[in-house]
This record gives sequence, C-alpha cells and structure tokens, in this order.
Amino acid sequence: MSQFFQIHPDNPQQRLIDKAVEIINGGGVIVYPTDSGYALGCHPGDKAAMERIRSIRQVDARHNFTLVCRDLSEIALYAKVENSVYRLIKNHTPGPYTFILKATKEVPRRLQNPKRKTIGLRVPGNRIAQTLLETLSEPLMSSTLILPGDDMPLTDPYDIRDTLEHSLDLVIDGGYCGFEPTTVVEFTDDVPVVVRRGQGSVDMLMDL
Repeated sequence: MSQFFQIHPDNPQQRLIDKAVEIINGGGVIVYPTDSGYALGCHPGDKAAMERIRSIRQVDARHNFTLVCRDLSEIALYAKVENSVYRLIKNHTPGPYTFILKATKEVPRRLQNPKRKTIGLRVPGNRIAQTLLETLSEPLMSSTLILPGDDMPLTDPYDIRDTLEHSLDLVIDGGYCGFEPTTVVEFTDDVPVVVRRGQGSVDMLMDL
C-alpha cells in the first residue's frame, strides 16, 4: 500500500521531500506533481521500477520515458545540444515543454528511443518537483499518469491513491496542477518540429 504525503506547493516540507527521495533510491515508484499534471517517477537506473511503470501504464518497451531534470546542466549531460538549440531551451525552462534530443553516451540504451537514439528531457516549473530533483541530485525517469483506456491523465491525488495504492510506493499530494500535457518539440536535426501541442506556446519556434 502506498504512502501519501501532503506537501505544500509553495514551501515544500524538506523532511517529506527527504523521505520521498529515500523511497525513490530504494527502488520505489512514486506519483508527483509537475507544472503539467501528475507524473509517475522512479530512479533512472532502476530497471525494475521502470518495468513497474510500464505495467501501470500497460505500455511496451517502445514507450518513451522522459528524463525530468532540475536544470540545464543535466540536460547538457544527457543530450547533444547545439548552441542555438541550447539558447532556445534556456529561454523556455523551467516550463511545460519536453525536448526530444540526440542522446549522449551517458544515457543507457534502454532509456533511448531504440531507432533514433533520442531522449526526451524537461525541466518542470513546479516547486515540489524542483525541490525533489534538487534533493535527489539526479533526474527522475518519468511518464505521464494516464491509465490504460483513458484519454486524460488523473488529476486528483486522492483518486490516484484509491486507484493505484497497491501499485505505487508513494503519492505526493501537491494540490491541483492541471491536466494539459507538455508541448513536445523534437530537435534531432537541430530544426524544431512540434510533435505534440500542449500547454507550452509554440511561438518559441520563431526564435530560430
């Protein structure tokens, strides 16, 4: 049965954040708030936890996870970023964007798109997510919390707990954080392509 932490959205209680990080480092699967809804998360090096997320979502090995990072320095570690692309990403982070970029050698093969060798990365603006990432000192491997057969993600942490309490180790209640997904922009050829329109404005493409 999952634990349930109510964390203040503006002033996260560090003792609860520390406990959440312990759960992640111990192989746990958590639900946490972002600036584009609630997400499933686990340690990026934990293959078993990733498989648990796949089981919850009922997706196969072709499902693309996202590395949720605390800042641009982590993005540069995991992705090959040209200067013009780096400037654009810098101007739009933190925020509701997922950027698909060529993966570096630091990214394990199981985390990459098997054909294109890419990785999705984002830096969320949500304060709880930021504090969690700062304390963890590395990215979270994440997936949007959309259950099989649903068109929309789950948005109520109490519903999430009731529905998935036996599949999760922790649900973080950070209040309402919306349900509109991130805007996904691919830069694999250094030319921006909008893969999915979401919360983030696509006017950013005019910057290049």
